[in-house]
Amino acid sequence: MTEPWRDPLLPVSVRVADLLERMTLEEKAGQLTAFWAQPSAPGAPVAPVEDDSGEAPPGLDHVAAHGLGQLTRVFGTAPVTAKAGMERLAALQRQVTASGRFGIPAVVHEECLTGFMTWGATVFPAPLAWGASFDPALVRRMAAAIGAGMRRAGVHQGLAPVLDVVRDYRWGRTEECIGEDPCLVAAIGTAYVQGLEGAGIVATLKHFAGYSASRAGRNMAPVAVGPREFADVLVEPFVRAVREGGARSVMNSYTDVDGVPVAADERLLTGLLRGELGFTGVVVADYYAVSFLETRHGVAASRGAAGALALAAGIDVELPTARCYGDPLTELVRSGSVPEALVDRAAERVLRQKAELGLLDPGWEPAAPEAVDLDPPENRALARLMAERSTVLLTNDGILPLRPCRVAIHGPHADEPRSFLGCYAFPNHVAAPGDPGPEIPTLGEALGAAGFTVTADDPDVNVLLLGDRAGLFGRGTSGEGCDAETLDLPGDQAALAAAVLDSGVPTVLVVVSGRPYALGGTAERASAVIQAFFPGQEGATALARIISGAAEPSGRLPVSLPRRAGGQPGTSLHARLGGRTDWSSVDPTPLFPFGHGLSWTRFAFSELSVDPGAPTDGAVTVSATVRNVGDVAGTEVVQLYLSDPVASVVRPQQWLAGFVRVELPPGAAARVTFRVHADRTSFTGLDLRRRVEPGEIGVAVGRSGGDLPLRGSFTLRGPVRHPAADRVLSVPADVVPVP
Repeated sequence: MTEPWRDPLLPVSVRVADLLERMTLEEKAGQLTAFWAQPSAPGAPVAPVEDDSGEAPPGLDHVAAHGLGQLTRVFGTAPVTAKAGMERLAALQRQVTASGRFGIPAVVHEECLTGFMTWGATVFPAPLAWGASFDPALVRRMAAAIGAGMRRAGVHQGLAPVLDVVRDYRWGRTEECIGEDPCLVAAIGTAYVQGLEGAGIVATLKHFAGYSASRAGRNMAPVAVGPREFADVLVEPFVRAVREGGARSVMNSYTDVDGVPVAADERLLTGLLRGELGFTGVVVADYYAVSFLETRHGVAASRGAAGALALAAGIDVELPTARCYGDPLTELVRSGSVPEALVDRAAERVLRQKAELGLLDPGWEPAAPEAVDLDPPENRALARLMAERSTVLLTNDGILPLRPCRVAIHGPHADEPRSFLGCYAFPNHVAAPGDPGPEIPTLGEALGAAGFTVTADDPDVNVLLLGDRAGLFGRGTSGEGCDAETLDLPGDQAALAAAVLDSGVPTVLVVVSGRPYALGGTAERASAVIQAFFPGQEGATALARIISGAAEPSGRLPVSLPRRAGGQPGTSLHARLGGRTDWSSVDPTPLFPFGHGLSWTRFAFSELSVDPGAPTDGAVTVSATVRNVGDVAGTEVVQLYLSDPVASVVRPQQWLAGFVRVELPPGAAARVTFRVHADRTSFTGLDLRRRVEPGEIGVAVGRSGGDLPLRGSFTLRGPVRHPAADRVLSVPADVVPVP
């Protein structure tokens, strides 16, 4: 007779309950551990940045003696072909299934922030470029393509997307974020989750919560924010990604918030995440975050104590390998210091997810190794489209599009194709010597292929390529652990820009970076300025197509672009006194506002229509006409902003509420209608409960946060309302062509 837990026809809850009853404490605890596998020697430990405890992690034989929860980055730790990685993975899974009594395989996770992070896979644009696209549908397609490759290789879980809302541009991980507005981050991040989950890969929301608000923009520095900013800005994208995206995993933030490390904060990881947000999946630790409770935060005196804190808080699986869970944790359970019920709780979640993934089914076998093409033509085409739609044209005196001519390319990264890639792209993250994997052209090569003559002498036009080189922990100017003291261009790039601009040759400034840099005094002197946020392996081709006019620059800024290097911290989401005032000598007004971007054509906005009002549980419609008044086809991103002139707490001066991309031929127009539910005006009140207040709500429609030609208002009527857990999280938009 088949044991109930092996029967795929039974409900998952019945199967998991039966399996848990059969397991010993050690077997249940084994499901909460992971192992980081070295590609060459089975059972040996490996980590690009080892845990700072100074202890050697245990081998696979020991970690998996009673079962194993996850295998860490089999493909993403060192250069391996897809087939070799699958062979290695199959061997590891056979070792795992042979070790425990129940033969349960491990969940396999990999990074996928700019694509499947393995040697030879397509490198897509970085998340800040996703935000710049203002195109959730395209992001969903991209995530589905990434997930399909991962699934073919035998991977189950992807560690993306990052939903941290940018609060300080100096933070090195700005490039991993989607933008500075929670509405944009929520919309784009949820689309990524839907694409990945739709491909059968477990999406992991990072980093819950508050990571991006660290003091002075320093990685892992303490976070000191009030409960309103935390709830209304930092947590909001996670709400939508859980409820609408269906994410099945969450990863904790490294930081401490008001003195409490998130990895040990039951109020956040259980009370908020599960109790209020309704998350039912698996919480995994950011790498070494459980250990850091002992070694960096100083709230635990031993490995076991750190593990006990994390388990009680709600972390189900310790990543990347076993240190604080496993033996130290089971010893505390045996002694009575830690309730076994906490182990059962986490093991039930892990096993439930394994059942959903088919890992408890009889006859399960690892994927048969094969020569999988992880960089197929369709992926490259999608990466190029993503790069094109995320490229932002900041200024243009008419020089662009540029016809074929003699161009000179200047800049410190002009001959380095990896400067188009983010820090979580395999060639930069693992820094593989020799062949970086996919073919990545330089900008000069791409312009040459587009018909331009690239020369060092007597050019007709200078192309000045400035920006970042992504890396890790000080090995770059952007990326994890590569924080900036100011927003000046790195190194001597400002001086180089001045010299090139002084030449008198018309200059197109191209900034390829992981954060916005202060371009005041430089951008004004260039004939055109283009901003791209690590556009991926097709970035040079996309830029060449835009410079030549073969493609349209339809990206919009997902972060404001500062005028001066010292106006930090500050983003577009600020209260009235957070902007320019007579009470301070510092003017934080950006050089280019959030949402800004030009096209090859011009658009006009007209005929704003706003419903006069609605009850505090109702909705209004906001409509406007957008018309292409130029001579060529183009794309406008119609943006809706709301404001709350009088509220019981200080509110942002304005906030993004909705947006939609509208493609129009010359002379054509469309009527854009937004449906705004009263829930989209809600905020955290004095009693720390979310509330919708009656009163006037301002409405503005236009092309950026700084260019809003249409303004109106509506009035919410009735009593203060506290929206329920099913509150409306988005503002849908309809686009209808008009004569």
